[in-house]
Amino acid sequence: MKRASLVIILGVLAAGAAQATTYVRVEPDGTKTYSDRPLAGGHPVEVQPAQTYSSPPVSTSSSSARSREQAAMDEAASFHYECSLTPRSDETFTNPESVSVALELTPALRSGDALTVTLDGVALTGGNDQTAFSVPQPDRGSHTVTAHVVDRSGRTLCDASTTFHVMRPSINSPTRRSPPPRPTPH
Repeated sequence: MKRASLVIILGVLAAGAAQATTYVRVEPDGTKTYSDRPLAGGHPVEVQPAQTYSSPPVSTSSSSARSREQAAMDEAASFHYECSLTPRSDETFTNPESVSVALELTPALRSGDALTVTLDGVALTGGNDQTAFSVPQPDRGSHTVTAHVVDRSGRTLCDASTTFHVMRPSINSPTRRSPPPRPTPH
């Protein structure tokens, strides 16, 4: 109990220490008695002022620079591309010599952003900013083209995908048109 009252008294004394002198007296049992009035057998104690902290002033130039930085970061976070691929989804080609694949990207690819275009999971060759490709003699079946654009931090800015089909009827196909009849010699 004495300790609790001592702590309370010290707290009260610390609050008013800047304006008052504090006195201490050591009791016969070793406890200390504090007071803001002189005590018989006591002596004044020098109480240091409370430690405080003042933040440095904020200059307007650094806050405006920070605002510009924050605005740039906000713009980068909200940036994205509009993108679409050709051929159209589910478009079918019959016996094509080649199929043209193109990515329409709005706005144009920014410096530092990376573009990957794949056909059935295999990257189509070309430079980082190439958006048009020719697929020579595609195999019969369905093919998927995907385009993926990421920024320097790896954040996805655009994803597009399309599937097209290639038909190559065989000679034995029942839907194959017969060649015109040959003229018979007379």
